[in-house]
Amino acid sequence: MSPDLPPVVPSVTAELVAALSPRLRKRLDAGVTKLLARPVARDGDTVRIAVDDETDLVLHAPSGAVTSAEAIHCACLLAPDCVHRAAAASAAPVADDAPVAADPAGETETRHGTEDTRDVEADGVTLGQRTAAREVFDAAGAVLEAGTDGAGAVLQAELLHAAHTARLAGLPRASAAAVSVVTAVRAARTADPGYRLTDLADALADVLGVAHRLPHATGPGLTELRGTVRQPYRPDGSLRLYGLFSEPVLTDTGYAGAVTWTADADGRLYTVSDVAPGGPARATGAADRSVRIGDTALTHRELSRAGLAVSGATVSPTGRLGAGAGVRAVRASGTAWHAEPLDRLWAVPAAEQVARALNGGQDLLFLEVTLVGTVREATGDCLLADCGGVSLRLAAAHDDPALPYRDNLRLLAAAGGSTLRIVARLAPGPYPRALLLAAEHPNDRDARVDLGLDRLQRADLPAGAVAPPPAAAATGDEAPLHVLRRRVHQAVSGGRHVLSFNGSAPGDAARLRRHGLATAADLLDDLHAAAADRSRDPFGRLLPADTGRFARSWLAAAVYTDAVERTLCAQAWGAATPETAVPSGT
Repeated sequence: MSPDLPPVVPSVTAELVAALSPRLRKRLDAGVTKLLARPVARDGDTVRIAVDDETDLVLHAPSGAVTSAEAIHCACLLAPDCVHRAAAASAAPVADDAPVAADPAGETETRHGTEDTRDVEADGVTLGQRTAAREVFDAAGAVLEAGTDGAGAVLQAELLHAAHTARLAGLPRASAAAVSVVTAVRAARTADPGYRLTDLADALADVLGVAHRLPHATGPGLTELRGTVRQPYRPDGSLRLYGLFSEPVLTDTGYAGAVTWTADADGRLYTVSDVAPGGPARATGAADRSVRIGDTALTHRELSRAGLAVSGATVSPTGRLGAGAGVRAVRASGTAWHAEPLDRLWAVPAAEQVARALNGGQDLLFLEVTLVGTVREATGDCLLADCGGVSLRLAAAHDDPALPYRDNLRLLAAAGGSTLRIVARLAPGPYPRALLLAAEHPNDRDARVDLGLDRLQRADLPAGAVAPPPAAAATGDEAPLHVLRRRVHQAVSGGRHVLSFNGSAPGDAARLRRHGLATAADLLDDLHAAAADRSRDPFGRLLPADTGRFARSWLAAAVYTDAVERTLCAQAWGAATPETAVPSGT
């Protein structure tokens, strides 16, 4: 996946790949790899790729994204039936598909306007939605079956087609989840430094879970599974907001910018965002762009330290401030983290904040910690801190070298013994862990550092500060649940076949049972059995694999693992056990 290319909506990629002949489909992955190595030039809304010394491929994105197949033009002799156009769409980030209007029953018009799905009552799943959910499940199951190494451009296009179908059927959540899987698969196949196997596993569990539960859902559960295309904004009158911090946004889908977090006098959080197609340069530069609310001239960086008085405010369910024509905003004074009203955010016990996050609430943590040093992990060094007697690991929020997160984390490691207030995002796991976003300045308790935008210098640290060598991670008895989690992740990476001939399966299951995790052992046995299940016809030839069974077995193991890990996370923080909703039938 190339961030130099404009995003392409799913329907365009699916259309171009579907139009290829079987022979060209076999060459598509090689075409993507070759195209990613070719030079790219941008001129306004036009992006040009030099396919060779004499042939150019042109992508037109007047709205920031390619929204039609005709917007990708190739000058080769085989065009428009060449592999280059489909390769370009498959190499580009995935854009949001064109919005479609839904009726009160949650139905939408199909592109051809010939299908009537109103044969089910309005408060239930329509036939079109049931069909779309099955298509999403099957396409995502095929990606899981193949693993990242085998999920090439053709399988990705099939999942994008299913995502587009789901969107037309009034299922924006399933559509968005499918697109997230494609984005993560492309990041894995192009060795993107931001790729994380855990993120792909979570995305696959989300899309399979939504598609699996939809046909049987009713009432509020169905509304949640359908999702919404755009979050509605509601009037919220006048607001007096105080800046907290800003963080850069840099996604795998080719979007970048900044989000500034603010709070009102009651401690409710609100965000102001500026996110658009772009790369690391836009993520770092957006902080110095003016906030797009009313007539204010404040930049995001300034707002994170100052305040805002808003009249006629509109707010989304997640706290994002709208910028409609009736909204007015002017600069106001800010306040320090140790002063009211922001001080009350840090007054909430850490365990209570973690319980809130694990139960679907705000995942930001406002903590006061004492820096201890660093601990070495497989993904890099983490900052080790004491948080009210809890040993906390603070990791970089993003690994892109253009963002200063990791450099700032290394410098803070030299401030051992310092007690600082921080803002972090919970990273659920069997031990306390969070992603560090902002911190109190090591030498000035009234100042703060946005760790994704500001760069700390050696002079900012206490005199004589020296970073201690990183300690090794704890090597105690490995959590038995890791056995099941490892198999779940192996399937995502290598596909079904890596689990079909696993000689360690009986030993792993026995180990889980010895530790009282009988359900985990049963799920592991079922996962291996589903992976190895290949029937033969009367002539001894292998029949097509049962992709659905393997996907359901994998989903059950993934859901169980997530639920148990959330419980272990709560126990590690001393928080209340989270409410877990394990889908029936998984």
